[in-house]
Order: sequence, then structure tokens, then C-alpha cells
Amino acid sequence: MNLESTRLETPAQPHLVIVPDSPLLQLNLREVWDYRELLMFLTWRDIKVRYRQTLLGAAWAIVQPLTAMVIFSIVFGQLAKLPSDGIPYPIFTFTALLPWNFFSGALTRATTSLVSSSNLLSKVYFPRVIIPLSATLGALVDFAFAFLILLGMMLFYGIGLTPRVLILPFLLLLALLAAFAMGLWLSALNVRYRDVNYVIPFLVQVWLYASPVAYSSTLIPAQWQWLYGLNPLVGVIEGFRWALLGTSWEPGVLILISIVIISAVLVSGLVYFQRMQDTFADIV
Repeated sequence: MNLESTRLETPAQPHLVIVPDSPLLQLNLREVWDYRELLMFLTWRDIKVRYRQTLLGAAWAIVQPLTAMVIFSIVFGQLAKLPSDGIPYPIFTFTALLPWNFFSGALTRATTSLVSSSNLLSKVYFPRVIIPLSATLGALVDFAFAFLILLGMMLFYGIGLTPRVLILPFLLLLALLAAFAMGLWLSALNVRYRDVNYVIPFLVQVWLYASPVAYSSTLIPAQWQWLYGLNPLVGVIEGFRWALLGTSWEPGVLILISIVIISAVLVSGLVYFQRMQDTFADIV
């Protein structure tokens, strides 16, 4: 048998063609459910690490909003005489600090989550989105402690709960999604550009005063309300006041704007995170 006939009889060798995934269609979100036990483990780990070897422990979740409430009450309530829609200024501010502190804390921890979990990223496979998600969920513990203080303040000021309180889980979900959506963008950027970590405190501080925490959204002229509502925290914060304190001004339009903005940031953040996650282990 000659060499030519041998080549003709040899079957073609199989070959593998690698094509890039479509980030818009293959987000693999179902994997998050498959790795739900890991998600809960990482969430619990972040909570324990946060309060380990601290003097006050979980009390920090109460001290921080109470301190901010006192400062805002003196500066904006007593000195600046800002209106509070007929509600005692301390509880007016503390109610807004609930969703704000939850958002800012979750966003800050989500931003640094990938870098702080560098050893885990380089050793085993799991959906990378679990890391910023677990950091976001861990902030719910702080929210729960602060919410108990708010209930005590409502009892002190004689403010009772109404059926409006049923919308609170939805508003809390919006705050969680807002922190998670921004956390997806910033955590992925922080892997490549470490100075993002230094920008976060400044961003959070500016965002605080751009949100209706120390003042009411009614101070914004009507023609600028839609522009002000592009801040997704505006609808959430005013929604908390409406649901818990019974403010007469209904923030329905602002909440709808918040839903649209948060949805857009979340979808784009998932797409960007998906495109960048294959490089995390190499860069981090």
C-alpha cells in the first residue's frame, strides 16, 4: 500500500471551533441558583468578618444612622430650618437614612468584593456574580437592626403603621437592585482600575446630598422633578417616607422612574460583568 492510498483512507480528524458567547443571550443566571449554598455561605462570611473583633459589634448598624440623624437634625432642622412635611425632623431624617445607609453600605462592599476575594477567584470555578451579590445581601442585616430602632421612634412619636407598609418589601428590593446594579459596574471596573476604590467614598458623599435624605423632594421645582427622579434613590427614599410616615405627597411617578433607571443599569451591568469576568482571575 502506498502512502497516497493510506492518506485517502484515513478519516478526517475532528476539530473544535470556538466561537464567542453572546453576552446578551448567555448570562448564565441559572447558575446562581445552582450555587445558592455558596451564595449563602459567602453572605454569612461577609457578615461575620464585618463584626469580628469590633468593640460594638452589630451596634454599629444602629450607631451610624443615629449619629447622622442627630447631625442632620441640628444642621438642617434647627439651623437651616428645612421643612419636613409636618413630621418631626429626627424621624423624618431617620426614615430616609434606612434605605440610604443600606444602599451606600451595600454598594461600597460590592465594589471591593472581587478584589478582596482574589484568592477565591483564582482557585475554583463558580459564577463570579455571586461575589458582589453576596456583599449586597449582607447589608440586609444592618437594615434590620436600624429598622427596629425606627419602629421604636414611631412608637415614641405616636406614628402608627398603615396598610401602606405593605409596599416596603418592594421598595427595599429596589434599593437592593440599585446597589447590586451599580456594584456590578464598579466591582468589575475596580479589578482593572484600582483607583475606583478611592472614588467610591467621594461618589457616595455626593450622592447623599443629591438624594432627599436631609430634605424633602417637594423643595425641587415641579418642572425639574423628572430630572431629579433620574437619581434612582429619590423614588425609594420618598417611598419609604410615604409608606411609614404617611406623607401626603405620593411619589408614584418618582418610583416608576426609579424602576426604569435601575432596570437599565442592572441589565447593562450584567452584560458588562459577563464580558469582563473571564479576565478577573488573571488581573486580580
